[in-house]
Amino acid sequence: MDSIELAPARRAAGTVRLPGSKSISNRALLLAALARGDTELSGLLDADDTRVMREALAQLGVKFGNRGQSPISNNIITGVAGPFPIKQAELFLGNAGTAFRPLTAALALSSGEYRLSGVPRMHERPIRDLVDALRGIGARIDYLEKDGFPPLHIYPGRITPARVKVRGDVSSQFLTALLMALPLAGSDSTIDVEGELISKPYVEITLNVMRRFGVEVKRRGWESFSIPAGAYVAPGKFYVEGDASSASYFLAAGALGGGPVRVEGVGRASIQGDVRFTEVLERMGAKVTTKEDAIEVSGGKKLKAIDMDMNHIPDAAMTAAVLALFADGASTIRNVASWRVKETDRLAAMATELRKVGASVEEGADYLRITPGKLRAAEAIETYDDHRMAMSFALVALGGVPVRIRDPQCVAKTFPDFFREFQAIVG
Repeated sequence: MDSIELAPARRAAGTVRLPGSKSISNRALLLAALARGDTELSGLLDADDTRVMREALAQLGVKFGNRGQSPISNNIITGVAGPFPIKQAELFLGNAGTAFRPLTAALALSSGEYRLSGVPRMHERPIRDLVDALRGIGARIDYLEKDGFPPLHIYPGRITPARVKVRGDVSSQFLTALLMALPLAGSDSTIDVEGELISKPYVEITLNVMRRFGVEVKRRGWESFSIPAGAYVAPGKFYVEGDASSASYFLAAGALGGGPVRVEGVGRASIQGDVRFTEVLERMGAKVTTKEDAIEVSGGKKLKAIDMDMNHIPDAAMTAAVLALFADGASTIRNVASWRVKETDRLAAMATELRKVGASVEEGADYLRITPGKLRAAEAIETYDDHRMAMSFALVALGGVPVRIRDPQCVAKTFPDFFREFQAIVG
């Protein structure tokens, strides 16, 4: 299907059960693979990014089993109790940063020879900061094409991990990768973060999942992290909560279409930073009710313009950018330079597509200033093979105009059933 057309809508109400969190799913998959013992993962996301992680882990010697009928909802993973036993492999990781970056670090500490590649866009996403950090402790990694970017060739190295330095101002995934891999080194280690660490809530997810697998990291602010010697231990059962980033589209629909719209699977108990998208909705005038495992939003009035630093919620910030089309003045989304190195250059892509539907947009190095105009139907919204472009621009239909979105299949990266779920609550 080249495109999907969403009919004009004014109302949104209903309940959505969220798919599992991508961020938690891929972290839990990797640590279950490295742990001693069996881990049963429930609620695991079944989407492109988790499939490439599962396939890579299977190639590396990890055994998967399941109970019941579903191959994904109840995964039993038998961990390898340390570095991967398979010492030579070629892995294709699509455009999954949550698989590519952590596996790069884990394989660098596995004393084997590995080639890692992905789709063309993954080969445009920088990885130099992680590779430099790993080389600094003895890893041997070559770039196979462009310097500083995948694909990579990893060789056995002599790792001395006492002190590791990594930049924190491009992607928090580099720090996450090191944190999860360093317990494989067998000795205490410390990571020093150079520069301002961005997307801190994603690092908090990493620390939380590591704790569940028996490794407690001590941190000094966001500048230094101490990782103890020790092995990962399977927790037995691990529940993956719903995806808070995916929740943002439905919660935003509740704000635009009256609601109430209720998402289930994520709430007050969430370990994901993107639950703080509710703060954006409240600032814009929506009514938000948060429960332990659910969030409900109602609205329908003209939204208020905002000026907010969204470094802590970069994925949900895209949803806020589309909501700005419906605000009572100009809104500014600040401190999202990391958008430049995501699935596409999201700053440029957002600016281009928002203009198509009537907004005036000022694009800065790390911000967008969006002034709404008369909402209009665009010939088509380009998605740039970016699932979040497709999902966030679906909200334009709630302005009472039709929306044609190209390449809707790109949502399979994290939410294969998105359009079916979205159309079920709007009308």
